[in-house]
Amino acid sequence: MYPPIETLQTILKAAAIEELLPRFARVERQLKRDGSIVTEADTAMQQRVLEALRENWPQIPLLGEEMGAEQQQALLAGSESGLWLLDPLDGTSNFASGIPYFCVSLALMRDGEVVLGIVYDPVRDECFCAEQGKGAMLNGSPLQVPSSLPPISHAMGLVDFKRLSPALASRLATEPPYSSQRSFGSGALDWCMIATGRCQLYLHGGQKLWDYAAGQLILAEAGGHSSTLEGDRVLQAALVPRSVAAAAGKELHAEWAHWLAGC
Repeated sequence: MYPPIETLQTILKAAAIEELLPRFARVERQLKRDGSIVTEADTAMQQRVLEALRENWPQIPLLGEEMGAEQQQALLAGSESGLWLLDPLDGTSNFASGIPYFCVSLALMRDGEVVLGIVYDPVRDECFCAEQGKGAMLNGSPLQVPSSLPPISHAMGLVDFKRLSPALASRLATEPPYSSQRSFGSGALDWCMIATGRCQLYLHGGQKLWDYAAGQLILAEAGGHSSTLEGDRVLQAALVPRSVAAAAGKELHAEWAHWLAGC
């Protein structure tokens, strides 16, 4: 029996509206050891969600992005009762710069599998969620990738060039297989854009567990497909970053993966 997804949505929505939106584009940014940006909003949001989850489900620990690596590894190694995976603010650079594309992402992992996931975009008030084997939802309505998708030559790709190899990035820039390309800056939301079919292809060179945990379940339950650049399953109960090659449909993913394998 999983925690009620409706209760989790209520927790995330209230936290995002009260902790994130009032700070949007009004916070100072700092750099973490790995060079990524963190703001007051990241830490305030993580603490708010941590307290709410602990009050309702004290037996389930939480692994948050804004924790130290040693604490994260210890939590991952000892998560027998399940483990919350939280990215309190995915798209921090956008958030701090006043770009309205960011979200909060929460997943529940049990026995190495993500069994439920929620991604909430407070700017658009869009809540994407999924439970393993029960399908995906967007604001309470069933979410399915479109049944009719364009060929890869007419598809729109979401591509994060920053973490790709120079050879792959160069080939994508000079010989793209798609018709148009975007890079929005929030990995968790990007997965949901593929699940809705707003974009059809996705490529990222290295996402952390909390970046992709909820999104990959939402995409899979909506009927989309994903793999690493090596052709492996994206989900892995580990802190090492994972590459992502995803698409809104099975055949489109196969064609995308085949093109990427030639690089």
